[in-house]
Amino acid sequence: MKIRIWASAGVAAALVLLSACSNGAGGNEATTGGSTPTESTESTEASAAPSEDVTLSYWATNQGQSIDDDVRILTPELQKFEEQTGIHVDLQVVPWSDLLNNQLASAASGQGPDVSNLGNTNATSLQATGAWYPFDDAAFEAIGGKDKFVASALGTAGPAGKPPTSVPLYSQVYALYYNKQMFADAGLQPPTTWEEMVAAAKVLTKPDQGIWGITMPAGTVNVSMHLAYITTSQNGGSPFTADGSPDFVNDAMIKGIQRYVDLMGVDKVMNPSDAQYTDGGGPANTDFATGKAAMYFQQTGGTNALKQIGMTQDQFGIVPIPAPEGGDKTGDSFVTGTNISIFKNTKHPEEALQFVKFMTSPEEQEILNKAYGTLPVVKDVPASAYADFPDKLKAWSDILANNARPLSLVPTVSAFQTNVGGAVVSLFQQAATGSAPTEADVKAALEAAQEKMAATN
Repeated sequence: MKIRIWASAGVAAALVLLSACSNGAGGNEATTGGSTPTESTESTEASAAPSEDVTLSYWATNQGQSIDDDVRILTPELQKFEEQTGIHVDLQVVPWSDLLNNQLASAASGQGPDVSNLGNTNATSLQATGAWYPFDDAAFEAIGGKDKFVASALGTAGPAGKPPTSVPLYSQVYALYYNKQMFADAGLQPPTTWEEMVAAAKVLTKPDQGIWGITMPAGTVNVSMHLAYITTSQNGGSPFTADGSPDFVNDAMIKGIQRYVDLMGVDKVMNPSDAQYTDGGGPANTDFATGKAAMYFQQTGGTNALKQIGMTQDQFGIVPIPAPEGGDKTGDSFVTGTNISIFKNTKHPEEALQFVKFMTSPEEQEILNKAYGTLPVVKDVPASAYADFPDKLKAWSDILANNARPLSLVPTVSAFQTNVGGAVVSLFQQAATGSAPTEADVKAALEAAQEKMAATN
């Protein structure tokens, strides 16, 4: 077999504008991808007659510490699939920063990949474009049945009442990671409230030594949107009304985002340089793993990223992101993760369904989720990444069951990511200059974000 490394430029602005009413983007960094015409297998039970001379194009998300890491993990699995079915797969790993805009451009032009991963928070927005293949009863049967999926993961596939246009692939939730040794040396316990977290961060922050209480990729749009949603939920609020209309300028949302950006602007427990971290994982992972920061809000898959940098599982602990005193702990996270979808204009729908069945088979779910440190989305599959650390598995399972809710399932949620995530990034940029954003600044940024939503939809 051969591997091609693809370089993809960003999507042209004109194409983004064509799809602006269907929302915007947000994520990691610029593109280099691997392309792998492969050989694949699925489990024998999921196999079909070989499909000679069929090549599927596949956009995979950057789940690992780097794009090269994803190519290394996915290549042998795609080889299995080709060996089993005769179907080639051309792999392109797309950074999160490019993915949504690329998908919206594909929806506008009618030209897209056969199969694509997507952030599950964008599932409803992408479904609204009408450009993706619906998983009706027949499609679910072709991939092994709807009942094989974990209910909470399947709940992210799309809005209720319609066949979804994606199915789950990797499941994650957010938590607060903390450095056990740094906490022990300072005589601190893991925080249970936001106020305790900030107090601990102040004790642990030593700017003259380059050590900070908390690190975050504060220049990343999608992470900023995630934390805006979480802090709003912890305050008992939502960015959308019951009918799905944007409601960004509400007290819960203003105060939630205020306390998040205060970590840098007022509390001064976050390095101002974090405002330049536009990669959703890399630099902040490194700061945490190397002891330059004591705490970090990160998703489940961060455990493997830290391992690759050299931090062992026993060096850090995880707890739910602390809510403020009297806050709503059921909003400490949300059910995040990665789904997989089929482009409606594919010339190979049957082969694409075979590939989705393979990727969501129990065998592949165990292999891939172990590699990425994520949680399987199908039933009765062991979370092998945590086999040696049952405390971590229990913690993640408890957060998923008790401290997480789905992101609002509305068609405009991707525009929420772009506009609110962008607003939070701009507030951190202000904080990094030494000018702490006030409540009036936060309110003005959210008013502008809501006006942009109205103008583009």
